[in-house]
Amino acid sequence: MLQRLSAWCYDHRWIVLAIWVFAFFGTSAAASAAGDGWSQAFKLQGADSYEALKIIEERFPEQAGASGDVVFGSDLDYQDPAVRPRLEAVFADVAALPGVTEVVTPYDEGRGARLVAGPDAGDAAGRIGFAQIQFVDDFDAVPAETLAEMRTLADDASTDGLQVELGGDVFAEQGPPGTSELIGIFAAILILLVAFGSVLAMGLPIMTALFGLGIGVSLVSITAHVTSVPEFATQLAAMIGIGVGIDYALFIVTRYREGLSLGLEPRQAVVTSIDTAGRAVLFAGTTVVISLASMLLIGIEFVGGLGVSAALVVLVTMFTSITLLPAVLGFVGRTIDRFSLPGVKNRAAGDGRGFWYRWSRTLQRNPWPAALGGLAVLLLLAVPVLSMRLGFTDAGNRPEGDTTREAYDLKAQAFGPGSSAPLLVVATLPDGTEIQPLVEGMDGGPAIVPALAPLIEAVGADDGVAGVDPFVVVNPDGDVALLQVVPTTSGQDAATIDTLNRLRGDVIPAAVGDAGIEVHVGGITALFEDMSVQLQERLPVFIGAVLLLSFLLLMVVFRSILVPIKAVIMNLLSIGAAYGIIVAIFQWGWGADAIGIGRNGPIESFLPMMMFAILFGLSMDYEVFLLTRIKEEYDRTGDNGLAVADGLSATARVITAAALIMVTVFGSFIFGDERVIKMFGIGLAVAILIDATIVRMVLVPATMELLGDANWWFPKWLQWLPKVHVEGTAHSIETLHPEALDLTGFDSDADDAGEREPVGSGR
Repeated sequence: MLQRLSAWCYDHRWIVLAIWVFAFFGTSAAASAAGDGWSQAFKLQGADSYEALKIIEERFPEQAGASGDVVFGSDLDYQDPAVRPRLEAVFADVAALPGVTEVVTPYDEGRGARLVAGPDAGDAAGRIGFAQIQFVDDFDAVPAETLAEMRTLADDASTDGLQVELGGDVFAEQGPPGTSELIGIFAAILILLVAFGSVLAMGLPIMTALFGLGIGVSLVSITAHVTSVPEFATQLAAMIGIGVGIDYALFIVTRYREGLSLGLEPRQAVVTSIDTAGRAVLFAGTTVVISLASMLLIGIEFVGGLGVSAALVVLVTMFTSITLLPAVLGFVGRTIDRFSLPGVKNRAAGDGRGFWYRWSRTLQRNPWPAALGGLAVLLLLAVPVLSMRLGFTDAGNRPEGDTTREAYDLKAQAFGPGSSAPLLVVATLPDGTEIQPLVEGMDGGPAIVPALAPLIEAVGADDGVAGVDPFVVVNPDGDVALLQVVPTTSGQDAATIDTLNRLRGDVIPAAVGDAGIEVHVGGITALFEDMSVQLQERLPVFIGAVLLLSFLLLMVVFRSILVPIKAVIMNLLSIGAAYGIIVAIFQWGWGADAIGIGRNGPIESFLPMMMFAILFGLSMDYEVFLLTRIKEEYDRTGDNGLAVADGLSATARVITAAALIMVTVFGSFIFGDERVIKMFGIGLAVAILIDATIVRMVLVPATMELLGDANWWFPKWLQWLPKVHVEGTAHSIETLHPEALDLTGFDSDADDAGEREPVGSGR
């Protein structure tokens, strides 16, 4: 099938190019017309926090939208005539903006007193406070113009001893888009120039990756209107799309140049490259797409949206590699090495008896030291995994100077670290419950509910609680009350989670007793913890399913039992080492300042799952590329040691070049502002680096040397399994016998000037 597809794309190159150009501009226009549909909403059906959220949306629709704070810090008391008029003007302007339903300020009687630092806050007393903003819509629906105007109001007010900042996730901004992507692409260009020695050959993988990236990111933007997709999904998708797009094209272009060097005509070389390296690309890309898309089974819309977004970009880049690239190679012909760089050697195939040949023979002579040494390094790097704590970070982890980080720090200074992570207790009241409105004659709003006094007292007495708002908010029907509980520690602190679990499991049930009051604990901190618990519960099942799929696929491809078992173990070791380095940097703080991390914190709960899904497919790519060459040599010679050494020396150069591109592309995202993107960038870069060096270049060949012919043992009772050829058979036949290609029935452009040139021209 791939032979016929690539031949058709080669012969109808103008049509293929036109289709992809139309797809590029069409999807871009559709995404632009659809507008932003990013969602920051987190909902987890069945969880206690979700039940609380559902009650709020039903009984307090005015409280169900997004919320935020206008936080101020002044050199003078907030009541000082030099300060009060300026703050009141800001609050009034904010309240008048579209989408804002209510602004509670420190100057409001009753409720306002708790919004200013009290005497126990030391020097901050009376000088730091905040106003609470309630929006009519959720995070993703708040008008962008409203948020922009609030930022302007805060900036204009921050003069002459008064600092005004905006707190809450609704005000969190990403850095300028495209910076990290450009750094990664520029680094990939340099590596490809050195690897190919030709400007034209370098440009093909870059062009293919950019087409796939552009279309993929547009599809992600459109998908955000169908399911919950956070805005940073585009950065994550771009990171993966650039890396896999360049790598996939690199494998195919390398095989194409190798075919030309062996005497194939350009059309034959294209078909052979797609039917060999293209098979590996299709195999690896499909596994990445399946593993990423399987995140929909986790049952969390936000996580599923991330998985689908990344899978879409990989799917598009995979198809550009096996359709657009053959068409473009048809235009290039034998001129692929034109514009060669002076002083850079053009090499289409392996290095003969160069470094990698000598390295393979060194491993062959010393397999035990290599295997034990590589294993020791990976185990040492994985040690921090034992202390990994999953959770979600907050504004305290954002860069200094960001308005949400400044607002967070001001509130923490005056009200304690838990002030930005309140727990929301939702109590359903029985009929006839006495309610004393704070404002006489007003149904709904702040009130005193005597029946909740034992609950308020018990919660407030907990060691992990800094305070409980004495004024509960009751809905107009008088059957649901909301209590705000401020913990003593920040939302990402493990102690806050302990407090949450203690309140849910012991304190609240004991305080309520048989009073007929149903209580749920919600809020963003509770929701994130419920999500973390579900992810941690399902992570082992997810990883187990992916590893099982990996084992079955490799067993079918290589007709072996030990080879897939070894691959599964190697994947676990390399990914475990990457997890360990992430923990050391982001949780322990080792080198955190060097990469611009605000504060140490937990590892995002969805990161291990997504990293595993992505790395499973990427490492499968290198695994297949290496092992198919080894299997090919073993089938030809029957000598396992020679097959391992020759397979390694033949593939090491392209694997290391592809890995280096991945590492630089992923590593470039360290320069972004989003902590989670930095985490993904470092984690993926480290994992690929480890996988392509210690694992593929040391552990795999060393262990295969030690296992000998046992590598290829396959029980007779499994011989019924289908034989799947990923690269090896096609390569061994077509490159040596071009006439074996079945391309009858396809047109060939006779006027291709490039094809009329003698082999090796322009080289």
